[in-house]
Amino acid sequence: MATTNDLKNGLVLNLDGQLWTVTAFQHVKPGKGGAFVRTTLKHVLTGKVVDKTFNAGTKVDTATVDKRGMTFLYKDGADFIFMDGDTYDQIPVPAETVGDAANYMLENQEAVVAVHEGVPLFIELPTSVELVIEHTDPGLQGDRSTGGTKPARLETGAEIQVPLFVTTGEKIKVDTRDGRYLGRVSDK
Repeated sequence: MATTNDLKNGLVLNLDGQLWTVTAFQHVKPGKGGAFVRTTLKHVLTGKVVDKTFNAGTKVDTATVDKRGMTFLYKDGADFIFMDGDTYDQIPVPAETVGDAANYMLENQEAVVAVHEGVPLFIELPTSVELVIEHTDPGLQGDRSTGGTKPARLETGAEIQVPLFVTTGEKIKVDTRDGRYLGRVSDK
């Protein structure tokens, strides 16, 4: 248990049996009436965002979420198997929990797995990963300066938009948050 004075970004609250992450908070002391804390909460599983106000000093139930660095080993049916680098324990994470992160994960990819009471809640990848373009249509002469984009399929199977000058087989950097092309990677 904690009070509203202990709130900070990233803290996970257990409200009515559901887990919510604090994404923003503000202590407010109006001229009239009691102080309160205005928060923005994000549902851990669904990603739904809500605003909630607590009276100052109210007790809130915190949840212990264990975030551990793990390695993605392989896909087994609908589950993704991750291994804890310290204990070598392997845990299955359902595809629904992995979500869009699956578009940017290769075997032996490092990720942070958040676990609450033995149940994997979500996966955090590094903000950018390096992937090889499996297929994209060739660009035409003169395409280098127009600034347009074309679809490309990555080695993970994900489709993203890349500049017209990028070719099949090139290694590129991709933003894991929104699938944006960030640039070429030179293998020097």
